[in-house]
Amino acid sequence: MAERDSRKIVIVGAGFAGIEAAREFGRAGIPFTLIDQRNYHLFQPLLYHVATSILQDADIAAPARSLVSRFEGAEVLMDKVLDIDLPTRNLVTEAGIVPYDHLILATGATTSYFGNDHLAEHSFPLKTLQDATRLRHQILTAFERAEMAEDEETRAKLMTFAIVGGGPNGVGVAVAIKELAARTLARDFVHINAGSARVIIVEALDQILGGIDPELVEKGVEILKRKSVEIRTGAMVEDVDEEGVIIGGERLEAGTVIWTAGVEVPRLAEWLGAEADKGGKVKVEPDLRVPGHPEIFVTGDAALSLDEDGKPHPGLAANAKQQGRFAARAIIAMRRGEKPPERYVYDDYGNMVPLGRFSAIAEIKGRKLSGFLAWAIWAIVHIFYLMDLRRKILVSLNWFSAYVSQRRGARIILNDEGVELPEATRTASRRKQVKKAQRAKPDEGKDVKETTQARRGKVKG
Repeated sequence: MAERDSRKIVIVGAGFAGIEAAREFGRAGIPFTLIDQRNYHLFQPLLYHVATSILQDADIAAPARSLVSRFEGAEVLMDKVLDIDLPTRNLVTEAGIVPYDHLILATGATTSYFGNDHLAEHSFPLKTLQDATRLRHQILTAFERAEMAEDEETRAKLMTFAIVGGGPNGVGVAVAIKELAARTLARDFVHINAGSARVIIVEALDQILGGIDPELVEKGVEILKRKSVEIRTGAMVEDVDEEGVIIGGERLEAGTVIWTAGVEVPRLAEWLGAEADKGGKVKVEPDLRVPGHPEIFVTGDAALSLDEDGKPHPGLAANAKQQGRFAARAIIAMRRGEKPPERYVYDDYGNMVPLGRFSAIAEIKGRKLSGFLAWAIWAIVHIFYLMDLRRKILVSLNWFSAYVSQRRGARIILNDEGVELPEATRTASRRKQVKKAQRAKPDEGKDVKETTQARRGKVKG
């Protein structure tokens, strides 16, 4: 039986780093408190699969309590941290005060608009489960509205999707939308050719997938072009409005603008009185501690940590898990009177970028792969990273169904989401079509009217 330690360990954030740290403490029999403003762990790398109807919401989200409840001494609080009182070692939360002796901050990051927050008004981020659900409803509604549009110009705009940001997330959502339109929705509509939907990646740099081997990027671009995904590089976004995106004074009309261009860590450096980069990531010591506060570790997307060559560690799930494990083991060593490691060393598993159905590019331990083999490795790794067996099975089955049958089941638009086309709009659209038909063929319109009246009379009789 684990003994309750009077020295309190607190973890803030139930992401990859936070859950990994919690499990490390649990396996060591050391009590801890895990705090997150949501009650679930989210598998962020697959958010775009929810947004494009490949997976259901619950497939990539697991209750945080279920992930750590088997460990004696584990405490989970659904609460929001408002500040950190460094002198007294207290977290100020919405529910009150949470004291700590050792603190691991794994708070993650949010969407960044690089100081232009007005761009959020007419664009869709993809960082939370709510973002993914909202975007899915927007994508599906765009095609429903295009089906009822009366002119080709409106249809073309509704079926144009601009993705701002050419990183792995932006590329992933771009090809997933194109495949959703071409392979699934193309069978479902009568008045539109859903497969003709335009999907455009807008990247400010000279190439997409920055940080990936140029040879692999070139192969990735070839795959995207074969899938009819358009790419515009060297294109700095000046504005986003209800009509689309403005790039270099030129307007790109789009019914849906998706923002995947950057991330930031709000307020954490301010709470810690620590130095941060432009995005708010806290500059930590080589052992992930906050300078001047050896009792506090910052991990995952919230940390700006560097390797021995001064290169920042990547914002990947693998890095976050390793950092969470490292921070927990350092605290465990200190509590046992042992010397903790002096430097965090990232074990680089490589880079993998999925490019749709059975296709990806990957660089693993110096070996460059593309096509089906790269996709298979990517799929296996992501299933392995899912936090529980149930979701591993669900995701595997849903992927098999979506990729083999080319059908996607999560295509429901709910009334309470506020994006379903109103009944009044549908009725008005149908009236216009009837009137247009009657003007074109008066006698035919009369026959239709008489037939309808006859049917009504028959029903009444």
